[in-house]
Amino acid sequence: MRKGVSIRKTNETDIKLSIELDSQKPSRINTGIGFFDHMLTLFAFRAGISLTLDCHGDIQVDGHHTVEDVGICLGQAITEALGDKSGISRYGTAWIPMDEALVQCVMDISGRGFLVFNADYPSPVVGGFETELTEEFFRALTHNAGITLHINLSYGRNTHHIIEAMFKALGCAFAEAIKKTGLKTPSSTKGIL
Repeated sequence: MRKGVSIRKTNETDIKLSIELDSQKPSRINTGIGFFDHMLTLFAFRAGISLTLDCHGDIQVDGHHTVEDVGICLGQAITEALGDKSGISRYGTAWIPMDEALVQCVMDISGRGFLVFNADYPSPVVGGFETELTEEFFRALTHNAGITLHINLSYGRNTHHIIEAMFKALGCAFAEAIKKTGLKTPSSTKGIL
């Protein structure tokens, strides 16, 4: 079973996060930010993984530290769960429509953290969640998981739909990228990722 754990305690956040990449157990997620919890639940469901997360952050200030630090912890747990990445597909792509919004997500679990993020939102806040934090989450995740990630919003007018499509697309692409191929080595001509 591919599992990963990350614990982070700072003056701003106290996080305990674990993932199981081959489990269908329901996820349990609590960050104190309802909209963010909903997005992470959608990601985990579409990725076909189990995510357990308990985060206490300084959300009385704003959501920034919580969202970024959860991205850091999720990235670290993914790295641990994948080990040397032997036998994974490595690449994943998803196009997800959410009503009027259409989002593309393309990833390479390459060991090189890089984010390309092309999206603007009609609203600066949705469900008490500052929409600019979406990019911060993806940046922290990619850099700590060693994932090259491209997220492109083709079009959309509803901010909730746009962000929801992003998290669902991330989950679908991730599920494809972590699929086991049956190979005993990493998916690279270099022999290492």
